[in-house]
Amino acid sequence: MADAVRAVRENVPTEASVPIIETDAEAIDAARAFASWLAPGASERDTRGEIPSEALQRFRQSGLLGIIVPKEYGGARVSAETVARVFAILAAADPAVTQVAQNHFCFVESLVLDGTAQQKSFFFEEFLKGARLGNALSERDSKNVLSLQTRLTHDERGYRLNGTKYYCTGALTADYIPVFALDEEEHLVIAYVDRHSPGLTAEQDWHAMGQRATVSGTVRLVDVPVPSERILPHYRAYEKPQVFGAFGQIIHAAIDVGIARGALTEATEFVRTKTRPWFESTSDRAADEPLVIHRFGELDAKVRAAEALLVEAGRAIDRAGGPPTVASAADASLAVAAAKAFAGDVALEVSNEIFSLTGTRGADDRVNLHRHWRNARTHTLHDPNRWKYFHLGNSVLNGINPPNHALI
Repeated sequence: MADAVRAVRENVPTEASVPIIETDAEAIDAARAFASWLAPGASERDTRGEIPSEALQRFRQSGLLGIIVPKEYGGARVSAETVARVFAILAAADPAVTQVAQNHFCFVESLVLDGTAQQKSFFFEEFLKGARLGNALSERDSKNVLSLQTRLTHDERGYRLNGTKYYCTGALTADYIPVFALDEEEHLVIAYVDRHSPGLTAEQDWHAMGQRATVSGTVRLVDVPVPSERILPHYRAYEKPQVFGAFGQIIHAAIDVGIARGALTEATEFVRTKTRPWFESTSDRAADEPLVIHRFGELDAKVRAAEALLVEAGRAIDRAGGPPTVASAADASLAVAAAKAFAGDVALEVSNEIFSLTGTRGADDRVNLHRHWRNARTHTLHDPNRWKYFHLGNSVLNGINPPNHALI
């Protein structure tokens, strides 16, 4: 593992085999190593808005895509806390590239929870070799995020998928694309489809103001064949207490935490080296102005609080263990809701407030400090904080557990 970390740090070509990460500590080390390579190119990747091919290849070569594979299949099966820490580290460097792996982790977890022995044996080996999952979940023209029109049907030819998806983060460059669909009994299933299946088209039509390198465009499915062994009955995950939803949500929270930390870190260096002190100040540097110091302290305290909530949320998921009870699942969901809502608020505040501290020079488009706010504003639209706070308040006031679905 040490050789793999050194390879990332030293910019070694990516032809080497994918390392097998064996412990939580190795996962953190690998994340820090990859982040040190990722950060310097983040602004340029955002500006160009192109597919981040080299970054994704290096993500593959980092070994991080296999860290939640169970130990009996050769993986590290790191804790949810470690997963959250890994994503926060990477998102501080480049949240757009980091988000490409969010759904990968979610749908590796789906296989851990509900996959057949055959599915686990096949896919876990693939993930340890660096294979990555994309996603084809949401639909733009449906009533709401849980209202799906994509269908999995069966006839003499076998199973077929038909539908159109959007916000398909990472699908364009994935090896396999998990597709949400309703089967003929209106049950929610996941079809793990080969990216190059006939009838599947992934389009590069993502034009959001932020998170540009996620390339979260359209996936069209026209009579796409699906082998029966690639279909997972996802509806079963919600027939019992579960923390699958909390696991997916904590990764989003970690991305927001990373955005906040990355914005504050870059602004700190900018104020130290480029910002002029205000003329009423007696300081020779902006970084020595008492009011500037005070505001940086406030923002740092909020980022630290977001980081602490993230860690506690990860521990709550880990405590829920398996199988979760109604109480432990609710505790984990609420801990993640608090972490995600607060992290989103902090990411927006920090990425906005840094401009009052960097001054007009920070607004120069070439500096691209505004990418932090654009990334925060875009990513925090994934699902509304108001409902996170609602479920937290409903629990505190009325003792009502949050709903047992994937978005809490």
